[in-house]
Amino acid sequence: MTASVPADLDAYLTENNDRIHDELYEFLRIPSVSARSEHKVDTARAAEWVLQSLRKAGLTAETHATSGHPIVLGEWRTAGKGAPTVLIYGHYDVQPVEPLELWSSPPFEPTVRGGKIYARGAVDDKGQLFLHIKALEAHIATRGNLPVNIIFLAEGEEEVGSDNLAGFIEKHAKELRTDAVVISDSSMFAPGLPSLLFSLRGLAYFQVDVEGPKSDLHSGSYGGAVVNPAMALARMLATLHDADARVAIPRFYDKVREWGDVVRTQIRELPFSDSEFREETGSPALGGEKGYSTLERIWTRPTCEVNGLLSGYTGEGAKTVLPAKAMAKVSCRLVPDQDPEEIGRLMQAHLDSVAPKGVTVKVMHLHGGRPWKAEPAGPLFDAARAALSAAFGREPVLAGEGGSIPVVGDFERILGAPVLLMGFGLPGENAHAPDEWLSDENFVKGMRAIAVLWEEIGTRLGTGS
Repeated sequence: MTASVPADLDAYLTENNDRIHDELYEFLRIPSVSARSEHKVDTARAAEWVLQSLRKAGLTAETHATSGHPIVLGEWRTAGKGAPTVLIYGHYDVQPVEPLELWSSPPFEPTVRGGKIYARGAVDDKGQLFLHIKALEAHIATRGNLPVNIIFLAEGEEEVGSDNLAGFIEKHAKELRTDAVVISDSSMFAPGLPSLLFSLRGLAYFQVDVEGPKSDLHSGSYGGAVVNPAMALARMLATLHDADARVAIPRFYDKVREWGDVVRTQIRELPFSDSEFREETGSPALGGEKGYSTLERIWTRPTCEVNGLLSGYTGEGAKTVLPAKAMAKVSCRLVPDQDPEEIGRLMQAHLDSVAPKGVTVKVMHLHGGRPWKAEPAGPLFDAARAALSAAFGREPVLAGEGGSIPVVGDFERILGAPVLLMGFGLPGENAHAPDEWLSDENFVKGMRAIAVLWEEIGTRLGTGS
C-alpha cells in the first residue's frame, strides 16, 4: 500500500505555511559566509538562530565551540522503547556571493519569483536544513512525540572543507550513535521527479606553484633565454589529459571501480537531454571522456580540471614581462575506490616528471574527500521511497551526484551507520553562483516527505520491543 501524508501533519504545515516561510526568509537574511572573516559574527548568529529554532520546535539543543565556527547539536530522545535513532545532518554556512553585480536581487534579501525562492543559501543548505526542523515541529506540535529518536547536527564549515567535523564526530561517537543518517544537501533529478542518491564523487584539490627567475623580467631582454613559468605551467597542464579526454596521470585509474551494465543502462534510461544540458551551461558543445554518456561522466567517472590560473601581468593595456611565478588550482573528482591522498602523490609525481628544467614545481594538497557509493536497497531506502512517493505522488528514481560531500564517508566510517541522501534541490539552481534559488514547491513538499519519512523509518527500522 502506498504511503500518504497524514492529514494532521499536512494540516499543520498548511495552516502554518506563511509563518514557516517568514522564518525561512529570516534565516536566509543572515550572511553566514564561513569563508570570510568579516562574516564570523554573522556565521555565529546563524548558529544561534538554528539553536533557537530547534528549541522552539521542541528539541533540546546546544552549541559546541570549535576552532572555527560552532556546531549545533539538537536531540529528541523520548520516542519510546524500540524506536530507532536517526541523525540529521546539514550546514548553516553559505558560499560568498561574488560577483554581486550578477544577482537580480540582493543575495541576502529573499525574493520569490516564478515559484523560486532566490537568496544565497536558499538551496545550499539553509532551505533544506530548515525543512527538517519544520517536519520535526509538525510531529511534536500535533502528536506530542516523534516515531524516532532524533540527533540533529548542523555545522558552519561545510563550505570551507568541514575541518572540525570529523574530529567532533570521533570525539562524540558514543553520543552520536545512530541507526541511520539522513542528509538533504543535494538535488532531485528533475522537477516533479524525486530522487534518491546512490553515489557521490570524492575530491582531491591542489594548488600547483611553478617558479622560475627571482623576479619578473623584461620579456625583450630575457625572453627566449630564460624558461617562462607561465608557459611551463601551461605545457604541464596540457599533459593531464590524452586526446580522448581521459586523465593521463600514470596509475590514476588503478583503483577505479567499474559500474556494471545494469547501472549504466538505468542511467541511460533517465529522461535526460544532452542539448538541454548544453543549453543550461551556455557552452558551445559538450565534451568529456570518450565512451561514456554525459550522466556517466558526471556521476561515475573521475576527472581532473583546472579551476583557476594566475601569472604575470593581467591588468589593462600592455606590460611586457616574463613572469617569475605561475599558479594553477586543480581539482580531481574521484570515484570508488580512489583515495585522495594517493591521487595527490600521483599528481606530484606526474607534474615533476613533465616539468622542464629551469623551473621548480610545488604541489600543495589543499583538501579532499573520499567518494561514496550506496546499495539502494533495504528498509532505510524503502522508507525513503515511500516518503517521497507520498509527498510527490510518484516513485523516486535513483541518481548520482557529481559533487562531493566528504562528511558522508566520515559518518559511515566513524558511526558505522548507513547514510540516506534525500535532497530537494533542482538542476540549474545556481548553488554556488549568483541568483541561487530553491523551488518553493519542493520546499513545501519536502517538509511533508520528511515528516512521512520519520513514520516510515519508525515502522521499518524499529524493533517494536
